[in-house]
Amino acid sequence: MKIYTKTGDQGMTSLIGGSRVAKNSVRLEAYGTIDELNSHIGMIRSFVIGEQIVNELIVIQAHLFELGGNLATDSILSNVKLTLGVKEEDILFLEEAIDRMDAAVPPLKYFLLPGGSQVVSFCHIARTVCRRAERRILDLSTETAVDDLLVKYVNRLSDYLFILSRKISHDLGVEEVKWEPRK
Repeated sequence: MKIYTKTGDQGMTSLIGGSRVAKNSVRLEAYGTIDELNSHIGMIRSFVIGEQIVNELIVIQAHLFELGGNLATDSILSNVKLTLGVKEEDILFLEEAIDRMDAAVPPLKYFLLPGGSQVVSFCHIARTVCRRAERRILDLSTETAVDDLLVKYVNRLSDYLFILSRKISHDLGVEEVKWEPRK
């Protein structure tokens, strides 16, 4: 099987189920942004950040693959869509990780400027891409039914990525820079 099919040369692609849609459709923006997010998380995983976090990120990447598959599936294939996506326990997985990391860092009393080290910066980039993915999924939900759990998962994942940036900063001894408004 060749990597290129030439079926997308005219700006159209196939959904799971066979429907053809424009490559710049709201649906493709949604699952394309999930794919972009997954790549950023892979970049974070390439740093020395601890086995527990690496293992969590692998689980999250697998969840994102399924979530993207759900978004890439024709609405008429509701039985397929049910097997692709996220479950309540996936959200609980994120919440437990958030709580564990939050307990390990100083309380947050102010807004932080993104950055501090390369890996922390990648966490912030992933967080902002995650927020964009959430907006794209909400855009899609105005055109077709979208499982509420997908939105909830992506929303919680952005929180996870924020606290991950703080945890890695803490573990590496990187100073968090407080945002201070101009006077």
